[in-house]
This record gives sequence, structure tokens and C-alpha cells, in this order.
Amino acid sequence: MKILICSDGKPAADSATRIGGLLAGPSHAETTLLGIAEKPSDERPLRDALEAQAQSLRADGVAPEIVVRAGEPVRQILNQTSTTTYDLVVIGARQTGTTGLYWRSEKTYEVIKAIPPPVLVAIGESNRLKSFLVCTGGKEFIEEAVQLTGKVAAAVGASVTLLHVMAEPPAIYADLVRLEEDVNRLLESRSELGLNLRRQKEELERLGVPAEVRVRHGIVIEQVFAEVRQGDHDLIVTGSSQARGMLRHYIMGDLTRSILNHANCPVLVARSGKLESARGFWQRLFGTKA
Repeated sequence: MKILICSDGKPAADSATRIGGLLAGPSHAETTLLGIAEKPSDERPLRDALEAQAQSLRADGVAPEIVVRAGEPVRQILNQTSTTTYDLVVIGARQTGTTGLYWRSEKTYEVIKAIPPPVLVAIGESNRLKSFLVCTGGKEFIEEAVQLTGKVAAAVGASVTLLHVMAEPPAIYADLVRLEEDVNRLLESRSELGLNLRRQKEELERLGVPAEVRVRHGIVIEQVFAEVRQGDHDLIVTGSSQARGMLRHYIMGDLTRSILNHANCPVLVARSGKLESARGFWQRLFGTKA
């Protein structure tokens, strides 16, 4: 497995190094620590900061390669991920506001939309990765995100909760709500939602990851964070999809953007795709059939 940890030498990058180390150590990942200096005067202090961050990674049993680039950060990260194939990119994310569409540095969202690998946004001060929450729409397109989560969870010994949120129906459909909230009955049903959630749960368990399914009703973003608080989750997994057209970039939906805005823990933005592509991804990553 190959992980790229991005740093500008500032405090927000320390979170990326810490979270990257929590993943790279247990998975024995080949790790690159990429420093980007926007101005020539930044290069010396950046190299000093990178060496300190590398030292903390070595304490976790990770031996990072240090790479320094100069220029615009998003372009340099894109260049690095275009010339070398990484399975995961870790970036920091400082908060810049609490209103508008983007509450964090705009570069955070630009990186997510620009580069091919999944992006782990290191938010908060968490020092553990033991409980993951996957925001699943109950559709097949989330399969690749579920498999990515399973591989990472298996490496670090984490459990996974699959969360599906439905709109609150009128009171006359109370029986339907009770059926949907009865997870066992839902998973045993022949509905599309039940079949997909059961397959995702079984895929995680096949990888040796403890998994459960949760169903909630209401406003999606509110229910996501209610589940994060109730389950004391350390990582939120959400998705992005590749845009149509000749230019390769990724669409970050309203839910993913809102999760990034409000989160107090790391957020993994996984790429959605066909199951066949996911299998190829894991075969390349682990040298085994998915």
C-alpha cells in the first residue's frame, strides 16, 4: 500500500502526519511525506518541519520518503499523484469560517476534486482509529468506498458501522418506519436497500472487520452527526464520483461538503465506481483477488 501525506509545514499538517502514521504503521505502507513551499523563503523552515514530522512517523515504525516541491499546492499534489500511483492521500484542513459553502481552506476541497486517489482529510485531534462510520446511500456505487474502508479497518483493527438515512415519512407510514428501523428484517428482505446493505456488511465481515448496519430517519447531515456522537466514531467515510466528460475530475456533493464543514474527526472521501473497478483496485493493492 502506498500513502502520500501532504504538508506545508504548518500546524494543520501535523494532524495529517499523525493520522497518516496511525494508518501507515499497522499496514506497513510505503509512505511519502510531500512538502510544498509556495515561496522560496518557505523552503528552509518547511524542510525543518518535514524532518520533525518524519521523526514522529519513524517513532510509529514508518520510514517516510521526504519530497519537497515548490509552487501552487493543489497543482503540486496533482503532479505528484499523476507521476506516482498512491492508494491514499492524507491532507490537513484548517477551518477558515462557519458560514457559506466552504468552512475550511478552499484548497482542501480543490484537492479532493482534482486528484485520482481517495483523500483522507485529517480533522481534529484524534489519536485513534478504531470505529469507522460509512455514509451509504444503499446503492451499488458505494461498493468501492465500502471495500476501501474494509481494507483500512482490517489493517488498523477497527469496526465499521454502515449508516443509511431516509427522509422522515408522514405519520401514516409509521409501520414502514418500524420495518426500516428493524435492521434484521430489512437485511433479510428482498428490497434493493436490504440486499445492498447486506452485501456490504458481508463484504466487511469477509475481511474480518466487525460490521453493523444502522438506519435513521430525518435530515441526513443531522442524523450523520447524531450517529457520530452516539457511536463515538473516529472516522467518517463519504463519497465522490467522477464527472462526465474529457477532463478527469471528481464531483463533491452537498453531503460530503457539509460533512467536511462540520466534522470534528477525520473524513475519508472515497471514490465511487463500478464493482469491477474496485476489484481491480484491491488486486493491484494487495496482489490478491477481491
